[in-house]
Amino acid sequence: MRFSDPAVAAVFADYERRAAEDAARMAALGDAVGAHIDEFLLPIGPDTGRFIHSLILAKRPARILELGTSYGYSTLILADAAREVGGRLITMDLADYKQAHARAMIGRAGLSDVVEFRLGDAVAMIAEDPGPFDLVLLDIWKDLYVPCLDAFLPKLSDEAIVVADNMVEPVTARPQVRRYREAVRAIPELQSALLPIGSGIELSVRWAAGNAKL
Repeated sequence: MRFSDPAVAAVFADYERRAAEDAARMAALGDAVGAHIDEFLLPIGPDTGRFIHSLILAKRPARILELGTSYGYSTLILADAAREVGGRLITMDLADYKQAHARAMIGRAGLSDVVEFRLGDAVAMIAEDPGPFDLVLLDIWKDLYVPCLDAFLPKLSDEAIVVADNMVEPVTARPQVRRYREAVRAIPELQSALLPIGSGIELSVRWAAGNAKL
């Protein structure tokens, strides 16, 4: 992925190095990896990152919501694109130590002024926000995908975009993400498609009934 700002590019390179190291360590742990899962980056990856970055540049969303800051890999990508289009990013997570790391990395990249970090229960924090949200990245624990969808759905702007990650991989998450795909495709105002990018993403666009007449 290419960034115009060298500071952002340097931080992203650090993330990529950590991702490679984490992947090697996860492979070495084998079946024991579950006990250490919170230690790993678990990034969306450069392909999905590049896709979302391009979406933001094309759509120019004013308010972007990230559900699942984790260690800040995707936060960096979203924030860089948000700055380019004059938008703002709200990122939510429950783990204070992960978000602290992400905050430090975002600071190193010079992007702190476009990111608002919120710590706590995502569903509750979404409920407290008046909205609207113009783009949402859903990359939180998979059992929270449907509750988060229910919470942010009324606050999506017209033609808002929702990107849900991990629709194909990991295999262990498939029962939960299938429930999300069933839920999102049952909502009349959302048009959705499964895209084979990265670990698989469900791309949904809020398309109000009146737009069909255009």
